[in-house]
Amino acid sequence: MASSAAQTIARPEPAIHRLTVLVVLADARRAEQLADALAASDDLVPALAGSGVGQMADVAVADEAGLESRLVSPATPVVLLSRRAGSGPVADNVLAVLPASADGLLIAAAARLAASGYRVGKAPPSRVVHGDFHDDELAGEETPDDNQPRPALSPREAEVLALLAEGAPNKVIARRLNISVHTAKFHVAAILIKLGAANRTDAIAIAMRQGLVLV
Repeated sequence: MASSAAQTIARPEPAIHRLTVLVVLADARRAEQLADALAASDDLVPALAGSGVGQMADVAVADEAGLESRLVSPATPVVLLSRRAGSGPVADNVLAVLPASADGLLIAAAARLAASGYRVGKAPPSRVVHGDFHDDELAGEETPDDNQPRPALSPREAEVLALLAEGAPNKVIARRLNISVHTAKFHVAAILIKLGAANRTDAIAIAMRQGLVLV
């Protein structure tokens, strides 16, 4: 009996699913800095271009030069860091487009979303995911204009957004929702990406215009 009890107590916790993120940027210093930032997350394993990861990557973060270098497999979902002001055509496997100056937290959130198949930011309009995130709902639709709704927030993200509107910092959000600070940061970053916001204040302003929160 004691042995059985010991086995129950020693049951291992579920392992964290870790995503391999291939970083392919023309600026080597920026690539190294981004890799260091991504490595701070428990669930992301960054790998620089030339490390031999290649097609084994779950998702890639690249700039325009990186996409053209053929170091990223056409089958690998990509987060594009773009310096171009316009939203010109991009490859089919680009699931998220962020400004080249985006910080590591935003890029990490976009990488997780892209690896899960969600299209955000300035991804090809015919592929952008809305509502309940079913790609087939948009089949055959025309290119949307700037007033078309952005991807819907999950129930948890809606709760986080409401707390953001109250001015709550990540620690308070984590305590109020009984989640870790790391998880709170991820939800905040995902909200910024989905709303196309530059920062928390911008996210609240956009949410208010769209009627997502009442302050």
